[in-house]
Amino acid sequence: MSKFSTQDHSVLKSIAWEPEKPAERINDFILMSRSTSNAYVVTDSAGDVVINSGTPYQGVRTRERFEQLLGRPLDVRKIVFTQSHPDHIGGWAVFAAPTTETVVQREFPRICEERKLLGPYFQPRAGRVLKAMLPPKEHANMWYSGTRDPAPLTLFADRYDFSVGGRRFELLAAPSGETLDSLWVWLPAERTLFTGNWAGAIQGALPNFYTARGDRDRSVVGWLREVDVLISLHPEVVITGHDEPITGADHVKTYFSKIRDAVRYIHDETVKGMNQHKDMWTLMAEIHLPAELTPVPGRSPISWFVRAVWEEYTGWFRGESTTELYAEQAKSIWPQLAAMAGGIQTVVTAAKQHVAAGRPVQALHFIEIAKSASPNDRSVRETEIAALEALINANGGRFFDELGWLENAIVEARAAIG
Repeated sequence: MSKFSTQDHSVLKSIAWEPEKPAERINDFILMSRSTSNAYVVTDSAGDVVINSGTPYQGVRTRERFEQLLGRPLDVRKIVFTQSHPDHIGGWAVFAAPTTETVVQREFPRICEERKLLGPYFQPRAGRVLKAMLPPKEHANMWYSGTRDPAPLTLFADRYDFSVGGRRFELLAAPSGETLDSLWVWLPAERTLFTGNWAGAIQGALPNFYTARGDRDRSVVGWLREVDVLISLHPEVVITGHDEPITGADHVKTYFSKIRDAVRYIHDETVKGMNQHKDMWTLMAEIHLPAELTPVPGRSPISWFVRAVWEEYTGWFRGESTTELYAEQAKSIWPQLAAMAGGIQTVVTAAKQHVAAGRPVQALHFIEIAKSASPNDRSVRETEIAALEALINANGGRFFDELGWLENAIVEARAAIG
């Protein structure tokens, strides 16, 4: 049996929706509503600025929370979205009035269109990884496809400045974060920066340059440029998409410098290995962070970051095999290979030996051959489950996306044999 579960992972605490709880004050002019991704209001006697709005089904309660804490109705002059994911923009209609200006980075409409275009593909795939994150069944349709896209919009490319009352806001494009339309909200006089999920959903972990649920790759190289910009602003407060603000100019610098140095180390070691003609798989196995750069466990293991760097530079063709160039996959010959080996039980026996020897990934290579010949065979699937459980235990409960995929694979294997 596996010892770890996505249900116990820290990311679930950071995205918990507890509607009975009130909004909170970060200071005398910034309010926070904890939700799947937090919503914020920057208040002023001349009007309010909303930064993110939660999911569609959280919007009404989110506004209610703010107004209860303020003791007055909101006067929303501007709405800003740090990115276009439904957990940021879903509550938009609850806050928008005819006179409200909604400001987003110029890629925002395109990314929203892509979400609708590929929804039938991405929704089931996300469910195979993020099942523990999904909302209650009665809200599931509103979570993704039911999100109403904001309109009309004010679009900007690199920077957009405005003031409400005497407070100045500077919006800065940060397209290497969770989406190509990511932005920061910088309050220069207050030395306060809102980043959304640009640096990931778990504070202290590495950013999500790739997610197993499927999404566009984010640029490691671009992120390294952007984090240097963030540090150069010398913010005293950084407010992210989850958890508590990061406060104190020295602490902010130390915090982001460590994450930057960890990402840069992975980048530099990967590039060095590429130039030494090491293949991607070797580097994924070899590269580890020094102890002083080890981050908080997050969404994915270090090997995924190595692969993100590799594929950002090289794309999909690794040049290892001629067959990479063609549609016929290796699995097209697996049933024949299983027969040539003497049948699936011979293949399963080899898989069991790898499981017993502590080599679960090698076991899965054999199991995938056996599954291609007999997907519902009990011995095949039971050996697969043993390998998957070994991988979960090796994960140690650290990496949420890997855990989610492995858990779902076990569910599918059990379903195959009833």
